[in-house]
Amino acid sequence: MKSRIDTDFFYMVYEVVRLVPYGRVTTYGAIANYLGTKGSSRMVGWAMNSSHSHHSPVPAHRVVNREGLLTGKNHFHTPMMMQELLENEGVRVKNDKVINFKQLFWDPNLELKM
Repeated sequence: MKSRIDTDFFYMVYEVVRLVPYGRVTTYGAIANYLGTKGSSRMVGWAMNSSHSHHSPVPAHRVVNREGLLTGKNHFHTPMMMQELLENEGVRVKNDKVINFKQLFWDPNLELKM
């Protein structure tokens, strides 16, 4: 059972992920850093793993690791679904890695100045 702190944190993660623009990607670490919890990228990953059961859609496919790898792909309905969703948005993926990752990277700290 998740604690209230986990639930609140997951909610904040989902709100940030919903802001990632179509055709762009961000990272677990960038989200953690934006939320003021640098070093909690693993917790962001746990939130992404649980996002598929959330009542409001969360575009979890737009969250990758710091190198652009689709490390969360096994938490989708099929292992290829994450890549397919990204490719439907024009993001090219090869060998489970986002091509042109640096150009497609969306940093909430820059884009959502608090």
